[in-house]
Amino acid sequence: MIDITPLFDDRTQTVTYLVTDTSGTEAVLIDAVLDYDPHTARFSTDRIEALLSRLEADHIRLRWVLDTHAHADHLSAADYVRHRTGAKVGIGARITEVQKTFGPMFNAKDVNTTGTVFDALFEDGDDIQFGESTLRVMHTPGHTPACVTYLVEDAAFVGDTMFMPDTGSARADFPGGDARTLYRSIRRLLALPAETRIFVGHDYLPPDRSSPAWESTVGAQRAGNIHVRDEIGEDRFVAMRETRDASLAPPRLILPSLQVNIRAGAMPPPEEDGQIYLKLPVNRL
Repeated sequence: MIDITPLFDDRTQTVTYLVTDTSGTEAVLIDAVLDYDPHTARFSTDRIEALLSRLEADHIRLRWVLDTHAHADHLSAADYVRHRTGAKVGIGARITEVQKTFGPMFNAKDVNTTGTVFDALFEDGDDIQFGESTLRVMHTPGHTPACVTYLVEDAAFVGDTMFMPDTGSARADFPGGDARTLYRSIRRLLALPAETRIFVGHDYLPPDRSSPAWESTVGAQRAGNIHVRDEIGEDRFVAMRETRDASLAPPRLILPSLQVNIRAGAMPPPEEDGQIYLKLPVNRL
């Protein structure tokens, strides 16, 4: 069987997953986080380096670093991992729509909106080989148009499409997001076998839970998800989701995250003085 190692980042409530193939020799990294301090605009690679050092010590080759979508709440470490290990970077094919939306917001003239900054753009049903194991790609839009889920054996890595049963579902009000589309994507996930393990991309702790969690099952989600359990229909979900989204503030790291993540985790190019700058577009959100 595959081995799954979750790594929870308490600053962004993000879960990064290291998935090692059945032979124990090759791995993929899903939703890797780059450490970033918004107060000083400093980033670091200490946490991801600790993981990569462990892989080297165990003689495990990292084949892919995969993002489930262009995150708005943390900076992706994909580009750093690519340069550090030679692993390829992959994401859902509709990332080009996200690039076309957000590239102009940051006046990012270097961003090629055909997705070529990524090594691979995945369509629904594509397979990703690593060692003796294979990931299957499922397109699950709604939170963003480019969201994908990665399926392997009895595990589904769903990104922000849905959360733990006591937390519910992700917002759908970003450009290109849609609550009705999100509901249909979630129902597609919930049509998987009941014992399928659901690994979520974040855990925002509800008031009555004190420790983070990231694994549930299709059966548990269908029975108890506060937003999309079986008794909740599409229209009821859409009404709830749209009302809730209208009350939510933008994510704390949305501006630095998006301008980095549409570049596959790379920083913007240096300007004439040799300095790299992250931009704050005024009155654009």
